[in-house]
Amino acid sequence: MVKIRLTRLGAHKRPFYRVVVADSRTRRDGAFIEIVGFYNPMKDPSEIKIDTEKAKFWLQRGAQPTDAVKRLLQKAGL
Repeated sequence: MVKIRLTRLGAHKRPFYRVVVADSRTRRDGAFIEIVGFYNPMKDPSEIKIDTEKAKFWLQRGAQPTDAVKRLLQKAGL
């Protein structure tokens, strides 16, 4: 199964995340299929940039977003 989920990057206590399309069996920070966007919760207000065309493409093909990504997609206007 293919999921749209967050992968963590950044230094200790300074996280930012990529929104990626990955196989559900891979590690959180492991291999992924495609980068769809990123999310930086450390900025005020938090920074969310998502390529809506890529996200729609993967959602139409059956990729399941995680709960956190679902909220980010709603904020991005999907």
